[in-house]
Formats: sequence, C-alpha cells, structure tokens
Amino acid sequence: MRTRIKICGLTREANVDAAVESGADAIGFVFYPSSPRYVTPIRAAELARRIPPFVAVTALFVNAPDSEIEKVLETVPVNLLQFHGDETEGQCQRWFRPYIRAARVRPETNLLQYAADFASARALLLDAFVEGYGGGGQAFDWSLIPRDLGCPVILSGGLTAGNVGEAICRVRPVAVDVSSGVEAAKGIKDAAKIAAFVAAVRAADASFEDA
Repeated sequence: MRTRIKICGLTREANVDAAVESGADAIGFVFYPSSPRYVTPIRAAELARRIPPFVAVTALFVNAPDSEIEKVLETVPVNLLQFHGDETEGQCQRWFRPYIRAARVRPETNLLQYAADFASARALLLDAFVEGYGGGGQAFDWSLIPRDLGCPVILSGGLTAGNVGEAICRVRPVAVDVSSGVEAAKGIKDAAKIAAFVAAVRAADASFEDA
C-alpha cells in the first residue's frame, strides 16, 4: 500500500512548489491564528493556485468560530477539513465536507473510544499530546496505537526523514503528516528536507513490496 504524504503548515510559494515537486499527496494550510504557520484565507487562496489537480488541499482548524470556517470555505478550494481542537463530531460534520479528526495521544488516551466518537471521520490523525494544541514537533509512543483501531490512521508528531521509515514499518498508517520535521524555521519549509522526507516514505513503501 502506498503511504500518502501531507506537508502541513505551508506559508510560502517556494514551499508549496517544493512539496508538489517532491510528490506530496496533500498540502495543509493552518487557520489557527496562534500558530506561527497561520495563513489568512486570502493568502491560502493565493498559494492554492499553485497546487495542481489531484493534490489535495487541507484546511486545519482549532476551535474556530463558524464564521471563520465559512470564510475559508468561500475563499479557498478546500478538499478536506482537519480539526485539532475540542470540536464534537456534530461540529465536524456540519460542513458536509470530508474531514479528519486529530487525537493528541498520551498513555491514558482511549483511542478505541475516540474512533467510535468520530466514526464519520475519514481518518484519525494521531499526534503527540502537549500543552496547548498541536504536537509541538514531538513524537509519541507508537505502541499506544491499538492494532485494530477500526479506522484509517494518519501518523503525525515528530516525524522526520530519519524516523518516518521506522514509523511506517511499525504503524502502517494510510498517511503521514509532517510540518516541523521539514522546516528550516517555524513556518518556513526546507526544500531539501521535504525531498528527503518523501524519499524516505517511498523507500519504506518499497521495502514492503520487496518483502
């Protein structure tokens, strides 16, 4: 199975181009004002014009007011919503768009219950638990993921070109999501790191084909 790749938190034209040229399957724009990777809807629309067909545009929200989500959906060609706050399943569903739900994982997190609570999600995005929202570029203990979660898993949190191959081999997610692991600085991606990350994912996929 080919592992899908999402590069999240893009803010610059060159970063979008690098992600697309390297073979990313999805691009993520962050609409959380407290994040150093935040972009306005107008800015995201400008960047999205550079994204070719069949590369998905994902919009990330954290407890966003309805008016903000409406503005993004009116302005940006969004394919997929991504919720990272305290949103309920009903709040995620109300936009009649496919969505993924982030879960911040720590030992006491009941991921089986979480998956049941968000049964309408296309996938669960599993990230590290840190104070505030987002994973802070930290990995979590992958052994906490149940073997049969009952839904597709997108793995995030502290992934880099150096560890994503091991992560894929151990977890077998449908996709991996990276932000800080391909950055030169917060909000500024590094083209060489993006290319190395994508290559590492493809190498891991190839290892399964050869096995």
